[in-house]
Amino acid sequence: MAALLAEARAQGVPRLDAEVLLASLSREPRAQLIAFPEKPIDTLTAAMFHAGLERLRAGEPLAYVTGLREFWSLPLVVAPAVLVPRPETELLVELCLARYTEAPRRVADLGTGSGAIALALAKERPAWWIVATDASADALQVAQINRQRLKLNNVELRQGSWCNALGGEPFDAILSNPPYVAPGHPALATLRHEPVEALVAPDEGYADLFAVAAGARARLKPGGLLLLEHGPEQAGRLARELALLGYTAIDCHQDFAALDRVTAANWPSA
Repeated sequence: MAALLAEARAQGVPRLDAEVLLASLSREPRAQLIAFPEKPIDTLTAAMFHAGLERLRAGEPLAYVTGLREFWSLPLVVAPAVLVPRPETELLVELCLARYTEAPRRVADLGTGSGAIALALAKERPAWWIVATDASADALQVAQINRQRLKLNNVELRQGSWCNALGGEPFDAILSNPPYVAPGHPALATLRHEPVEALVAPDEGYADLFAVAAGARARLKPGGLLLLEHGPEQAGRLARELALLGYTAIDCHQDFAALDRVTAANWPSA
């Protein structure tokens, strides 16, 4: 095993990525591999490890290579049909949980992808009913796999574009991590393996943020909560749009890197 990890380092693959890849392939805890570096690795596993290294060197995300990504301590299946869940997106979950207790609620996660946000909420609040939507049938298949693996039966999956998938039903909270990268943004070069339709939005990245905010007005209960993830430079314009749409108590929250990441807003009480 030590020789394989040394080879990965020589190829410029970060040690942590190589260890996680090898642990996934050998079905051993990473700590076990570290504790016993002399443990032999069979030929098939070594061959798969070398193939995985090639994919990592080509820039493919580790989560796609292993097929798994942890989010909110949940092991999620991921595939190229969905974005790799990011730690900063957990802020959406934190803010929603801080707002509402265990009492029954109806919450929507728009653009659910792998189901990360919806499933994290469902795990923490078994009495809630979570509606998770996505325009992509392939993405919903990934979310369905994760829902089944985690046995979280308080999540309903629906296909549709943003709030259109919600019909006229009222919700206590609507959350979304929509596409918010502007077309041509330099960051897209490092994200080329992830689905562009889940990353890029017209109008300098604001189109889907504004669409969710506009549609949510007719679906939020009086006093309901809207939570939107966005880019660090988008908080100001988004806040102004939310105010024009009639939202109140508009507040931006920073992620663990102290970057503006999630804006919360209330739909006014009756």
